[in-house]
Amino acid sequence: MSMTDPLGDMLTRIRNAQRAKKSDVVSPASKLRENVLEVLKKEGYIEGYEKVNVKPGIDELHIKLKYHEGASVITEIYRVSTPGRRIYSSVKDLPRVYNGLGISIVSTPQGVMSDNDARKANVGGEILCQVF
Repeated sequence: MSMTDPLGDMLTRIRNAQRAKKSDVVSPASKLRENVLEVLKKEGYIEGYEKVNVKPGIDELHIKLKYHEGASVITEIYRVSTPGRRIYSSVKDLPRVYNGLGISIVSTPQGVMSDNDARKANVGGEILCQVF
């Protein structure tokens, strides 16, 4: 069966694994997922990830989740833009998540980046998800 929202699937896998206190989670690989994971790693929400070749032409992402004193670092992670309803924002209208404590991950013409980096680069784009 084909998947209609691959990024939403990865975010749900991360959310479910953290609720179950798992140390890592596996997700099918794609460029967009890797870029989002790179932003999460850079912002300190996950420990890291690695791309593993399972079979020729099939890769998986092994995501290492991060915990602080037994509690997961990611409290909320959810999809903003969906395949049926895309949400775009200019640089001056980028939303602040919990007054700057969380981040929005934005797909811009210069690549996938956090909302803070998008403000510094003065670019807007599609708001993919929000993390707190």
